[in-house]
Amino acid sequence: MRIFAALVLAAATLSPAVASAEVEAEPGTATIVPVQVTGSPAKRFNLIVLGDGYTEAEQEKFRSDTERHLNVMWSIEPFKSYRNYINVYRVDVVSGESGVSCDPGLDAPRKNTPLSMGFWGGCNPGSVQRLITMDNSAANRYANLVAGTTSGNRQILALANSATYGGAGGSYATASGSNSMSALISPHELGHSLGGLDDEYDYYQRGVPGGTYTGAEPSSAHHTLLTEQQMLDQRRKWWRWLGEPSESGGPIGRYEGGLYATKGVWRPSEHSIMKTLGYYFDQIGREVMVRRITAKTMVIQDSTPTDAPVGADRVLWVEPMRPVSHSLTTTWSVDGEELPGDRDTLDLRALDLAPGTHTVTATVTDPTEFVRDPAIRDAITGTRTWTVDTALTTPPDGVEPAFVSSTPTGHPVGRADVVYVETTHPATTVPEVTWTLDGKRYQGADLDLGAIDLPPGTHTLTAALGGRSLTWTVDATPPATGYELSQPLAGSGDTYVYNGPFTMRLTGDDDQDGYVVSESRVDGDGWFNYFGWPTSSELPWTFTEEGTEIDSLVYGKLPRGRHTIEYRSIDAAGNPGEAKSFTVTTIAPPPACTRTVTGAHRGPLTIADGVTCLDDAQVTGPITVKRGASLVVDGGRITGTLTATAPEAVHLLKTSVTGAVSVDGARTLAVVGAEVTGAVTLTGNTAPILSGSTVKGALFCGGNTPAPADLGVPNTVKGAGQCAGDLPQGPRGRAYEAVQRPAQ
Repeated sequence: MRIFAALVLAAATLSPAVASAEVEAEPGTATIVPVQVTGSPAKRFNLIVLGDGYTEAEQEKFRSDTERHLNVMWSIEPFKSYRNYINVYRVDVVSGESGVSCDPGLDAPRKNTPLSMGFWGGCNPGSVQRLITMDNSAANRYANLVAGTTSGNRQILALANSATYGGAGGSYATASGSNSMSALISPHELGHSLGGLDDEYDYYQRGVPGGTYTGAEPSSAHHTLLTEQQMLDQRRKWWRWLGEPSESGGPIGRYEGGLYATKGVWRPSEHSIMKTLGYYFDQIGREVMVRRITAKTMVIQDSTPTDAPVGADRVLWVEPMRPVSHSLTTTWSVDGEELPGDRDTLDLRALDLAPGTHTVTATVTDPTEFVRDPAIRDAITGTRTWTVDTALTTPPDGVEPAFVSSTPTGHPVGRADVVYVETTHPATTVPEVTWTLDGKRYQGADLDLGAIDLPPGTHTLTAALGGRSLTWTVDATPPATGYELSQPLAGSGDTYVYNGPFTMRLTGDDDQDGYVVSESRVDGDGWFNYFGWPTSSELPWTFTEEGTEIDSLVYGKLPRGRHTIEYRSIDAAGNPGEAKSFTVTTIAPPPACTRTVTGAHRGPLTIADGVTCLDDAQVTGPITVKRGASLVVDGGRITGTLTATAPEAVHLLKTSVTGAVSVDGARTLAVVGAEVTGAVTLTGNTAPILSGSTVKGALFCGGNTPAPADLGVPNTVKGAGQCAGDLPQGPRGRAYEAVQRPAQ
């Protein structure tokens, strides 16, 4: 949710102070903890994470909440690729009270906390419950404790000690710290606060449709009134991305709804993170975020001074920024003629320049595929130009080669990361950095691990310069992901059948410490963060045909049919695990019971009308289903024959039948996970299902429209007619326990 004006509550009564580890911290005391430092604050975008409502005893909880929020953010582009542009500082602010105000309702207590955070827009009855605001002045006072940061090079993210869903984006971003979805609120709100992106919701108050948009063409980069053809003809909005597969699922196109309006305005994708928490930024939002992140830094951090002519007897240098995913490209030109190669230094002595003055230019470009807009491409390109005078002599500067900054060494780096070092810059020498990885040496200011194709395992990387060295652990082992499903009707390998709601739990595991982010996607749609269930991270995800409405939003909607669900995880080093998959087919649930039989039943059973359900019953004797009647057998055992002629429906689900089965002319027939020891005859039925079942006697199928379907779960049968031939071997009928697949 975006807030369009600064929201300021009552000023904090306690001034921020730096904590002493030797005495008990007083409320309002703050401790600055560098979480990730990739360079001087003056040369970086600085993310400052504040906590509110965390008592001294709850500071470890704040640390854990922050780690989860950051690791989810590092799994989302462009934060993932541009992580090195960002310094992260955690400010541990001690609160005298636990929690924040009006959580979860207006009748909840008001809390006296250093940032005065509160739901309902700070306990305002005219606001919305999920809106968390704070005292911006107090937030700035605490942020000012982080030396070297200013309002121009930092972004504040404040976490409330709460498990209730909520957050806000405006000048600063807020989010609840420990809600199951709160780590997704953070990047969404940073999309507002940092990226200037707008909400793509079609409502403001949940459950209340937003109506029709009536304004002019929106200034928002990701909303429009134009048609696709108009965008192409006028070369406006997201015309460069139209038709591309969206990073958040589906193609980039034109989808109605956004800016809190249901109709009359269109957005680029079905569900980006600015509309639905859990998905990625689509390409349009991602491009904007690249520009906003890079705008907080300089493409060229530093260089040989350009304010005076330099001699031809020295080395020129530039320090480009260092993304995690790729290197920036540096090209040099002399008097307008481009030199070959890509390097950050240029030894003028090697050029043998003719006497006189010359113009030398270094151009640093970012080759990212995330940008197509030439204006943004130009904004992430930097140049430096020098006048070189061959008559000048460069005096000794006494600078010795040494390390200045680097990729942080305090946590493992990923197997495809670009690891970098920055060095001092002597005027007449080029510091030679030697990298050693698995006994092999490399040269350069950075090392692209992705180009080396490391085998799985833990590796040690060292950079050496002038007798000093830096060391990193390289985590080249991808995380593993396991899944657990609720009890299916039938299942074989990674293929399952359900006739109603089912649950899925994903568990990511890694050989290194750190929070592991798990994801899934359905039928090739966008990858969706697995956070548990909206009401609790401990609950599994629930799929239903109509979805589940929670706080006026629908979760887990899965239409009836066959679906492929992929799953994977991303570890704390940014390594993605291999995507694996399972298949689920959902079929129609049985009709509602008008009569239910449980326990033991002896003697014949005739079903003449209605829907008779055998619920784990033990029936001894023949069963007859007459025209228009229905039988649903769920579990249990039938000892005797089963004959159904022109029934409305017959469902044999995870049951055992000792005797012959004959079903003719059923409008609905489902034999799933069953075991029949006698002969089976299935004739004249409409769209029959025979899945994951065992038939030990003769099987004959004929006149069914279409032929029986096994839904991808094979049966153990020998049949004739439509079921002729040996069908693929499958599991014997039994009552399946919950399906668990360990991490792979």
